[in-house]
Amino acid sequence: MLLHSLKVFHSVASEKSFSRAAEKMLRTQPAISLAVQRLEAELEEKLIDRSAKELLLTDAGKIVLEYARRFENLQADMSNALAELRDNSSGRLTIGANESTSLYLLNHIEQYRRLYPKVKVQVRRSLSSKVPVQLLDGDLELGLISFDPGDDRLVSTVIYTDRLIFVVAPEHRLAARTEVSITELGMETFIAHNVLSPYREIVLREFQRHRVPLNMDVEMPTVETIRRMVQRNEGVAFLPKMCVEPEIASGALCEVRVKELNVERKIRLVYPARRALSHAAKAFLELVDREAAALVQVASVIE
Repeated sequence: MLLHSLKVFHSVASEKSFSRAAEKMLRTQPAISLAVQRLEAELEEKLIDRSAKELLLTDAGKIVLEYARRFENLQADMSNALAELRDNSSGRLTIGANESTSLYLLNHIEQYRRLYPKVKVQVRRSLSSKVPVQLLDGDLELGLISFDPGDDRLVSTVIYTDRLIFVVAPEHRLAARTEVSITELGMETFIAHNVLSPYREIVLREFQRHRVPLNMDVEMPTVETIRRMVQRNEGVAFLPKMCVEPEIASGALCEVRVKELNVERKIRLVYPARRALSHAAKAFLELVDREAAALVQVASVIE
């Protein structure tokens, strides 16, 4: 089987179009169609349902697409390894993180870029729940998640401990308070994140345990949109502290402690246990370990 045919099929499936795939690969559309037909003939399976108006994959096509992705990942790994043989400071580092956890990478990436300016750093936006699978499939080298993956095929290291905080607008009735009871929040409108997470479940359980209604009448797709809604006094929210520290410092948001809720948010750097990491990934892990050790040392001196 020609790897080129798999690459062509991957491009067609990803672009959902023969013509767009042809443009992307700088080939003619007939050449792209012929490559897919040859792949189908070799596999003795129809990969694309040509009777549909839109490009749809058959069940066999979906299976082949997954393997085509793995082949491309292996090819990228090979190219990366060869580049590192030529120059130990070059290569590529791919990290998966969602919108909020990517913030915890900023300082590490800044230091890393100073040490290894030739390494291409790519942070891919991924759902936290999908990061472990993407690591095991080889789509990512490292991942950042806010939960314990509970999989012995993965190694996870806590690199930051954050916490969920309750935030309100400066003009909100509770803004002048330093602390409230959970029972005082039954009439509030909460701006919720519509991505499921263990921390959302913890908040839900605490409200249920105290028999306080949790009115999540508004759900937003990102932390940024939640923050803006709260700033406009359209509701209140529980958000990771790191995501709103600048707004709290400037007075654009107010943090109010909820006595019954003290939820830590542990940020973990995760990578496969049984797959060799690139030099670029190893160097990043070493940097993170050094910075974590330095923080521990500073904390011990302060104490």
